[in-house]
Amino acid sequence: MVWRTLGASNFSTCPNGSVQWIWDVFGECAQDGWDEASVGLGLVSILCFAASTFPQYIKACKTGNMDQALSLWFLLGWIGGDSCNLIGSFLADQLPLQTYTAVYYVLADLMMLTLYFHYKFKKRPSPLSAPINSVLLFILGTVCITPLLSGTDPVAVPREGFRGRTLLSVEPGNKPFTKKEVIGFVIGSASSLLYLLSRLPQIRTNFIRQSTQGISYSLFALVMLGNTLYGLSVLLKNPEVGQSEGSYLLHHLPWLVGSLGVLLLDTIISIQFLVYRSHEAAAASEREPLLPS
Repeated sequence: MVWRTLGASNFSTCPNGSVQWIWDVFGECAQDGWDEASVGLGLVSILCFAASTFPQYIKACKTGNMDQALSLWFLLGWIGGDSCNLIGSFLADQLPLQTYTAVYYVLADLMMLTLYFHYKFKKRPSPLSAPINSVLLFILGTVCITPLLSGTDPVAVPREGFRGRTLLSVEPGNKPFTKKEVIGFVIGSASSLLYLLSRLPQIRTNFIRQSTQGISYSLFALVMLGNTLYGLSVLLKNPEVGQSEGSYLLHHLPWLVGSLGVLLLDTIISIQFLVYRSHEAAAASEREPLLPS
């Protein structure tokens, strides 16, 4: 792997040393317990995000009303945010783990979008069904092949120093943003904005239906847990050598704002689950026939 070409000389750039396996696997300097906790929370957050879509797949297959339960704009906003994250990971030359994780997110979004159109066209056949499915399959194949093609470069360029896990990696110090960093910052801001905007149509859909039937709450619960752990992992991470805490937070601001903002909106959706399910339970009890005394 590319980061294994760093060698002992670059490993010594960690001022207080590092946990060897964290450096070998992620190319990240873990100087103390705070950095180790940051890495651990970051890994768990990735697992939460990766597992969040599976309950919705199962729910969709059981109920068959995914096209009514989920807002199309919610799905499009979600895949737009993940796509920006994927593009940014390539532009910012992130570690392979980050890039492949971003690829997985886009694939999971495409699968959910495919299920949405499958159930939509199953109930209301349309001449557009075949072209839309073809486009989704083409995008799916492109996303799968792209990281493989990007990894065929025979010349491995050594990385200079250690880097963080977040989308926008910056050089140590409080110097101004470089052109590359500005591009990453803009893409990160767009990604966070799309994540935030995606929740609003779903909140509206739930409100209009006065129901959350067909939606798996585990989808939002795991995303909320993942965003919480991600935010903590960023805050626990020590700034790089020569970088102040204020500069560190500034460079990670879009992702922190997006993570906390999505967490707030998902909390609203969680309240909708509680309110509408209590209403549904009360309505069901009223429809039950009275037993003879």
